[in-house]
Amino acid sequence: MIASIRKHYNQNFSNNTYLLFLQEMECYTQHKIPFRIAETPIFIDRAFSHKLRNAGSDIIRFIQSPGFKSATKGAIPAPCNVPGEDNQSLFIALDFAVCKNQLGEYHPQLIEMQGFPSLFAYQNYLAHTFRTYFPIPDAFHHLLNGMDYGTYNQYLSQVLLGNHQPQHVILLEIEPDKQPTAIDFIITEKISGIKAVCISSLIREGRQLYYLRDGIKTPIKRIYNRIIFDELLRRTDLTRCYNLTEEVDVEWAGHPNWFFRISKYTMPLIQSAFIPDCYFLDQLNPIPEDLEHYVLKPLFSFSGNGVRFHVEKKDIDAIPSKERNQYILQRKVQYEPCVESPDGLIKCEIRLLYIYNQVNESYDLVTNLARLSRGEMIGTKYNKDKTWVGGTVGFFEL
Repeated sequence: MIASIRKHYNQNFSNNTYLLFLQEMECYTQHKIPFRIAETPIFIDRAFSHKLRNAGSDIIRFIQSPGFKSATKGAIPAPCNVPGEDNQSLFIALDFAVCKNQLGEYHPQLIEMQGFPSLFAYQNYLAHTFRTYFPIPDAFHHLLNGMDYGTYNQYLSQVLLGNHQPQHVILLEIEPDKQPTAIDFIITEKISGIKAVCISSLIREGRQLYYLRDGIKTPIKRIYNRIIFDELLRRTDLTRCYNLTEEVDVEWAGHPNWFFRISKYTMPLIQSAFIPDCYFLDQLNPIPEDLEHYVLKPLFSFSGNGVRFHVEKKDIDAIPSKERNQYILQRKVQYEPCVESPDGLIKCEIRLLYIYNQVNESYDLVTNLARLSRGEMIGTKYNKDKTWVGGTVGFFEL
């Protein structure tokens, strides 16, 4: 979004360098990356950065308001309510589409939000590798809290470990080596010593959980949770002695209940210029006639599953009345193609990543994730067989 820097980057881009860049990451992690990494980062000027920060502040102010838990008491499905919920989500991720307002200025619009960890370890490494291989100006940085590559890794490691040694903390997933985000798990282990463990491998004895670390039964004191309940409930084939909802003596680095509290469920509750009109389907009467301007989203789904972009009245009618409280109707936003590639402009989405600061009782904006798209949907799985699209990172003007 800064013409001179974009021109310099594109003129100096080499596909051979890009291939070396990808090889570097796969060599470092010893892992074949299953999703597409874009050929370019994005460069964000101070004006748009200011808008993004204001947008995030609007949302976090609501999340930290005294009535938030009461307002979101219906967000957690009964079969997914995990004991031991804390007072604040350790992690928040806010996804903003880059749009234009009526004045023709770039303007962020919230698309999704989650009280769940994202690629906190991988994004730092990705940005570091971009800077190694491509011309990234010194006046731009992906870290938004004044840290550098090394100090951020130390900070993240401490956040995840709490007051425990690495052998007593696990990253909990479903078959972690098969997850698209496995590269983040690998880098997390490299910087913190925390191993990724499948829930089916846990050993439960009363209120105590164990796992095998190098063949030794090891007590678990803290869990960095990366399990999405939507996937866990579908995996009826997975034998396990612990299902997240039992009472056990563990700390949570990201309690699972916040995945539901800070989610699509929250969006209709917040009034902000940075959030498109959004309604619970069961509370909407009458149904808008201009449904072509809306997106229908199930509340309890992940990664775009079940989202309907071309909504018709028959789609609404097909949902039983008793199930309509499980959907939202959200006004579509118009992504503004804004990143110049060698063959045209590309749409962009920016995810701001926050970590709760227990000392200040506030959220620190620490880093970001970005995604480029030529298709109708942003996710990397919707942009296969295209170039200059996929996952990337934003460098913000300091």
